[in-house]
Amino acid sequence: MFTKFFKKNKVKKTFDTKKTTPQSNQVQNINKVKPTRIGDIGEYKINIQLDQIPKDCRYLSDILVPNSKSKSGYSQIDHVVLTPYAVFVIETKNYQGTIYGGKDRKTWSVNGKFNMLNPFHQNYGHISALKAIVPIENTNIVSMVSFTKRCTFKVDLELRKIQSKNLIVYDIELFEFINRKLNVLKLQNGSPVYSENDIVQMYQKVERANIRDSEVRERHVRLLKSNATKETSNGVQKKTSLDKCKVCGTVVPLKVKEYCLSNNKRFKGEIYCFEHQKIVVNKG
Repeated sequence: MFTKFFKKNKVKKTFDTKKTTPQSNQVQNINKVKPTRIGDIGEYKINIQLDQIPKDCRYLSDILVPNSKSKSGYSQIDHVVLTPYAVFVIETKNYQGTIYGGKDRKTWSVNGKFNMLNPFHQNYGHISALKAIVPIENTNIVSMVSFTKRCTFKVDLELRKIQSKNLIVYDIELFEFINRKLNVLKLQNGSPVYSENDIVQMYQKVERANIRDSEVRERHVRLLKSNATKETSNGVQKKTSLDKCKVCGTVVPLKVKEYCLSNNKRFKGEIYCFEHQKIVVNKG
């Protein structure tokens, strides 16, 4: 009897200990965006990587800022990491397959079939929008593009070298590359480019500029889609209609459409929203 009673108390004690750690969880959630938009799980995985950055760094996720040169009038930046030695601007992609591309090529491809805009060109627009908010020199900016580990890279080798200002990485190695890049910049520069106060001020400026209004964000997505074009076999550009989930008819973001089309074996050329992607996968 005594042994059973002791075991019950021991189990209860362990359970209570786990319940008394909400403060540590709250600290980990600072600057983290819940997986509620395009890229859902992929964005969440990126945030886990960014939670590991040094304490003297800060990051922001899912930033929508004005951009007069964009078709929608805005730029949506996936992630911005502010560090003493550089500002990292990160574009994330949720594809599966072999990624073919080069730094100066206008378009890249997935499996040699599905074309996409050079993500570094896309990120250049994001960087321009960011520079309109905070004064950042080009020499202090690192452009990064992150793909899931379901991809294989067939790209310029330079884009994988840590010395480059343009880096293509897998999502699970994002922190590793940022940390390695910071170590290289420390050796090159000697002293920090940005002070702690500089980083705080930049963070606050970007945070204030970030547009959170859901209607504006939805309009941004609609305008991008309504202006989206694709190359036909004869080279003529034509507009495409809004892309909707085959099952429920919900309009899906561009990244969701690209993900479905790049996974032809799984979705057979059809487009599904995030919820119905899971159903299709389970059926398969």
